[in-house]
Amino acid sequence: MRTRTPDGRYFVVRGRLWRLSNPGLDPKTRDALVQELMAARRAVRSARDDPEAMAGARARVDAAKRNLGERGPVWWTDGSPDYNRRLVKNTPYAAWFDSLSPSGGHEQ
Repeated sequence: MRTRTPDGRYFVVRGRLWRLSNPGLDPKTRDALVQELMAARRAVRSARDDPEAMAGARARVDAAKRNLGERGPVWWTDGSPDYNRRLVKNTPYAAWFDSLSPSGGHEQ
């Protein structure tokens, strides 16, 4: 199970924050975007020997992630900065993460 930050903005993998999808998306839109993201990821895997196809597939992945709110402008409106892809220990979430386990939460 992924560890989510208390505010629901990120999940943590190997001590790094990754932005979650916008929870405000309606379920049909979200499902369609997730399906597009998965199709785009399959296209990346299939395009390994074709640089032009790879570039197009990666652009599709990026567009889907932006539409989901995982990249690009943040989906929250309180003015808080984005810590996407940052190490938890270098963010305001550090104390929270350290409190998760006796080993400092770093096993998650």
